[in-house]
Amino acid sequence: MEIRSTSEQDLGVYVDTLHAAFGRFAEAPDDSRGVWWSAVEMDRGVLATAADGRPVGTAGAYSFELTLPGAVPVPVGGVSMVGVLPSHRRRGVLTAMMRYQLAELRARGDFLSVLLASEASIYGRFGYGPATYTHQLTVPRQRGAFTRPRAGGEAGPDTGTIEVLRRAECGAVLEEVYDRYRRAQPGALSRPHRWWDLGAGQPPVSRAPRYIALHRDADGIADGYAAYAIGESDTLTVDETIACDDAVYTALARFVLGHDLVGQVVFKHVPPGHPLRWQLADFRAAQVGGDTDWLWVRLLDVPGALTARGWFTDGELVLDVDDPFLGERVRHLLTVRDGKPDCVPTDREPDLSLDVRDLGSVYLGGTAPSTLVRAGHIRAHRPDAVPLADALFRAERPPHCLHWF
Repeated sequence: MEIRSTSEQDLGVYVDTLHAAFGRFAEAPDDSRGVWWSAVEMDRGVLATAADGRPVGTAGAYSFELTLPGAVPVPVGGVSMVGVLPSHRRRGVLTAMMRYQLAELRARGDFLSVLLASEASIYGRFGYGPATYTHQLTVPRQRGAFTRPRAGGEAGPDTGTIEVLRRAECGAVLEEVYDRYRRAQPGALSRPHRWWDLGAGQPPVSRAPRYIALHRDADGIADGYAAYAIGESDTLTVDETIACDDAVYTALARFVLGHDLVGQVVFKHVPPGHPLRWQLADFRAAQVGGDTDWLWVRLLDVPGALTARGWFTDGELVLDVDDPFLGERVRHLLTVRDGKPDCVPTDREPDLSLDVRDLGSVYLGGTAPSTLVRAGHIRAHRPDAVPLADALFRAERPPHCLHWF
């Protein structure tokens, strides 16, 4: 078996092998809508071939920016397009591709990689841990009335406006609003211009027909949108709601819940802890479903990753980090003083012992270290290390990722 990098000349065989791994047939490119794989970066692809030269597996990566806690954007490889032909599974092909890819990512200088896991049992052994979560809310329209704020909460009317556009009319505006949103949201990924230009991905990045409720502030500047369509059973499904603040999100939610001739509204990709359920007069009206992990994170350079993100509590921890897939185990002293981090190797006794996958899970602040201590995945060597770790690794708000890749 040979594992090698790909080039533009490999595009056809790469796409065909990937689709064959999942038992599907490649779509013909369509200028009116694009296809999900049209943004593939062939200089970041990996191809596995059998001894006779036949292609048997693929892996790839996209070039994104990931927003870390503290509104810090960093380059990151978005691992995707991973597949092995059914005839060659359980022969070490995937492991070999993952090892090759991680070495390539490190050679590029990346200290993080991310992915969306098609199966939750696969990628932990390669050092990835679930780091952001999402769910959907289903609200019957007749039970979608909002309650009035209490205890002096903000009750003023929204001073902005909402207009309804078609996706084809406002792609450039969506791109700008999303980019402003993702730069402030921990866990969010960039959407490169070529994705919007090619219609790659899922709606509203793709050119699939969608209505856009576009919100503008009092000065006429676009600051939020909801992309939606009405399907069977009079269900209005919101693909995503992008808002630069809570007031805009509320205005968009009110708008779609007030749509005529709709039986229910499904909000996809709602962040954990979002206040929408609390804003409804009937708390039970919003039914939670589709609760799942989304973005998985893998640290490739622990000191580089820990000193890149923002920190909101001072303190120090000795982290004994085991990376069994790469055969590495290093003890790190993480120190945060006046919000400024430092991370160096140390011989001091550890405060916490953890697998690199668990460090990936807590890195963005979406999983409390204490949760993984209770689960038996992180070992605490002194009791006060756990609340300190919880305080240190928290983010300014829960990390959330909407982008599909």
